[in-house]
Amino acid sequence: MEKFVKTYIDAFMAELVARNPGELEFHQAVGEVVGSVAPYLEANPYLINEKILERMSEPERTVIFRVPWMDDHGTIRINRGFRVQMNSALGPYKGGLRFHPSVNLSILKFLAFEQTFKNSLTTLPMGGAKGGSDFYPRGKSDGEVMRFCQSFMTELSRHIGADTDVPAGDIGVGGREIGYLFGQYKRLRDEFSGTLTGKGLAWGGSLLRPEATGYGVCYFAQEMLAGKNKSFEGQRVVISGAGNVAQYAAQKALRLGAKVLTLSDSDGYMYDPDGLDEEKMAYVFQLKNIRRGRISEYVQKFPKAQYFAGQRPWNVPCDIALPCATQNEIEKADAEALVKNGCYAVIEGANMPSTPDAIGIFQNAKLLYSPGKASNAGGVATSGLEMTQNSIRQHWTAEEVDTHLRRIMSDIHASCLKYGTNPDGYINYVRGANIAGFIKVAGAMLDQGLV
Repeated sequence: MEKFVKTYIDAFMAELVARNPGELEFHQAVGEVVGSVAPYLEANPYLINEKILERMSEPERTVIFRVPWMDDHGTIRINRGFRVQMNSALGPYKGGLRFHPSVNLSILKFLAFEQTFKNSLTTLPMGGAKGGSDFYPRGKSDGEVMRFCQSFMTELSRHIGADTDVPAGDIGVGGREIGYLFGQYKRLRDEFSGTLTGKGLAWGGSLLRPEATGYGVCYFAQEMLAGKNKSFEGQRVVISGAGNVAQYAAQKALRLGAKVLTLSDSDGYMYDPDGLDEEKMAYVFQLKNIRRGRISEYVQKFPKAQYFAGQRPWNVPCDIALPCATQNEIEKADAEALVKNGCYAVIEGANMPSTPDAIGIFQNAKLLYSPGKASNAGGVATSGLEMTQNSIRQHWTAEEVDTHLRRIMSDIHASCLKYGTNPDGYINYVRGANIAGFIKVAGAMLDQGLV
């Protein structure tokens, strides 16, 4: 890297940290992208003069609002709501809503920044955004969740629309929450539009939307594995999480012949030495989606399995790891354990689940490693397909949606190869994904002027 570009990047990051104090997750996300696109900036120095990084890293709009609601006992509760509209150069803002106590401005800015590049990679006309609240649906009644969602949407509805900003679900926001949010939006705006994705099939949703992120992770992994003349067949797979992404990644992996050994939640992980099968997956779907139980209950149903409270599954020997839970869940020691125990591929299903130190270990060991902005883009891609179906008032078959999803994941993989292949043949998927996403967003921003 030329000294001039390094000096510029160092100064840029120092200013970003100073302007956004304490927002560690946001600093991490921007730093990863900036480090990857440095060679492109070096080859195209006019982008430095155009302040393109400075413009990309500053949200176009950030909305923070109070969310008052009443619980079942008549007690007034107050939460905080957010929507970070990061970039609309490629289309309406698009990104999920997260309801979890960990939600804060730093996390949402990092997610919105990542979403901008992820959406760019899909080739669909979508900008980047993210939002949510520190509200925790766990343990709440349906009535409490409904009242919270209605209060949240009463404010959010001022800032979204089918051609402005189209939220979706994320952690803590599933079909129930999307239904309550959509109902309130429809009542307030007196319109039935595709302003939210992840809707029920009977009222504008898309087939395969629940499955899309998890299936997309496996489709992307298939592309990566094929480059090494490998497949899922007979491979030991370790998965974190037990939500939507993890469930369907596990289902697809086992249907592709893998032996899926683990699932987890915030309390710990279960290890099943015999691997999951269709019967066990059906139990997990019922446990997590209907009963809203904890993964620890798995071992009560299947006593050959073991449960490890307060731990993550990264010490379990495996061939392929699919982190599908949350950000920074794989730290340095976890990455070292994965490499030591024979893992050769880490394909991210969550957003930024690996710390920078962990990523360095994976890449130094020449593992197949894909960042979430590439491999978990199937969810937002299918949300984009839902937007298309809403716009044209049509409902595609599962086969049609699956065909589009496979093509999009294959195209994203090809973009990563184009910009991430090293002279020695090793593929740096981080660099490939970041440069491919950056080029498209930067070009659109320059075409549209200084706005």
